[in-house]
Amino acid sequence: MEPFVSIITTTHNIVEKGQADDFNLLVTLLDMQTYSNIEHIVIDNASTDDTVVLLKDYKNKGYIQFYSEKDTGKFNGYNKGILRAKGKYISFISCDDFYHDITAIQDMVNLMEAENGDFSFSPSYCRHPEGFVFLFVPAMYNAFQVMPCPRQCMFFKKSVLEKEGYFDEKFKLMSDYDLIIRLMLKKYKAVFLNQNYTTYKLGEKLNANPQTGDNEAKAIFYKNYRTLYPLNEDILDRMVKISEFPGELLEKLATRFDAEDRDLFFERYQQMHELRLNAFKEQSQ
Repeated sequence: MEPFVSIITTTHNIVEKGQADDFNLLVTLLDMQTYSNIEHIVIDNASTDDTVVLLKDYKNKGYIQFYSEKDTGKFNGYNKGILRAKGKYISFISCDDFYHDITAIQDMVNLMEAENGDFSFSPSYCRHPEGFVFLFVPAMYNAFQVMPCPRQCMFFKKSVLEKEGYFDEKFKLMSDYDLIIRLMLKKYKAVFLNQNYTTYKLGEKLNANPQTGDNEAKAIFYKNYRTLYPLNEDILDRMVKISEFPGELLEKLATRFDAEDRDLFFERYQQMHELRLNAFKEQSQ
């Protein structure tokens, strides 16, 4: 029997925000997937507009399950979705994102099953708020420095999420990055699906609040790396702003990759550090 897959989406006042058409596209393309063993769980944050009416219509037509109650943020909603999910595999996609390839879930399940993967990642299209689209190529060798890929192009084993304690809800913008770091530090098996199947919209809150994002990144680095190397505010600041890591910490992080991949890890680390450093210098002029 084919394994069950759970897709989890959070919503809040999507009618008022003009996201109803985007949500319709997400639901329609999910319904067109060639893989049939899917449930779509929508966790609504007690919307006060006509969102619940809209969701009831989709539920009555058999497209979704939904639950509407007050939550404390997107990642609290995702955790509620995990608790209700029946799937062996779970993915988290926002209400204004979509899977543009209708074979995506079938291909992902085939790969995860064949390679016994704990989580998967893929290339994806990103829609920038300024109106242009670019290809986000995953950078997993840089995952300890920067967000390596969007969560929308990732699938996770539910059992892994349960074992590792779900999303850390104290991070309101970047809890998905914290999760990726935790999984990679523990050497869970990542598999790469070389297929662009997701179109997602760049997070507006993170884009509009870069300082908040930097502060969360510092807290995430401190939480996950403090047992590997003594960190202070100056070190954390350089890690976040220019991706500069202490050598001793870098050596320990390299052990999370297979021995044959460690030279590439150091090479990609240096490339990212130089890229971020040059960008910081340009911004400071």
